[in-house]
Amino acid sequence: MSAVAPSPAAERRPVPPRNRVQRFLTSSIGLKLIMALTGVALSLFVLGHMLGNLQAFQGAEALNDYAKLLRKEPALLWAVRAGLLTMVGLHIYAFLALAKKNAAARPQAYRKRVWRESSYASRSMKITGPLLLAFIIFHILHLTTGTVHPSFDAHDVYHNVVTGLGGLVGLIYVLAMAMLALHLWHGVWSMLLTLGLPEGRYGSTGRAGATIFTALVTIGFAVVPLLVMAGVIGPEDAAPPPAATSDAALAPPRPAEPEPATAAPKAAEPAAPAEAK
Repeated sequence: MSAVAPSPAAERRPVPPRNRVQRFLTSSIGLKLIMALTGVALSLFVLGHMLGNLQAFQGAEALNDYAKLLRKEPALLWAVRAGLLTMVGLHIYAFLALAKKNAAARPQAYRKRVWRESSYASRSMKITGPLLLAFIIFHILHLTTGTVHPSFDAHDVYHNVVTGLGGLVGLIYVLAMAMLALHLWHGVWSMLLTLGLPEGRYGSTGRAGATIFTALVTIGFAVVPLLVMAGVIGPEDAAPPPAATSDAALAPPRPAEPEPATAAPKAAEPAAPAEAK
């Protein structure tokens, strides 16, 4: 009796998960739901982060006080950071899993593509996503840890902003906000569709909301490096030096000279006696 060897295709076939939750989370709908929910969390974070950055318009004291407030509870701060990293990791995982499913569904590429309904923002998600991830890593090394900052001061966030967002670095931040605009504009609208909201492609409330949200976030982020490069936001003026004084003003006052004594008035001479006639 001879055994029949399994075919290579049968060996490569993945074993479907038995758990119902596992099956859902590894399905296309489940992966899109993961992307949508993590997108909600990350969108709310970038909105709050943008509002915090606007404290730079109120001066060094306001921005540094805001930074001190964030560091007031280190355990809470690190919990939020860990949650954000988890959201980013799940977002990336869902994207890669969906891309793998799409590639497996059509292993042979189209000979010619004609884009009819998709927007440039949706087609560029594969590009803006990795580029934004690279920018996030650079941003952490630049303004959080100060590893690549030329003049980092852990106790002066305003100083780090005005000295670190000029020139080429400021331009990198502005370009990153342009990529964020493309990613958010399509991502927010697609998130609303995944969550079941009836939002059409054109002229819908969801599309308008995605446009307004994207404009507020990206303009709010980009305006800070733009104004730093323009010199509108810069190091605050130091206290004015004391007024210059002359040597005469610095010399001690001279004592008053005594007035010269005046001669006493002479007594009137007695008149000569008159002669008898």
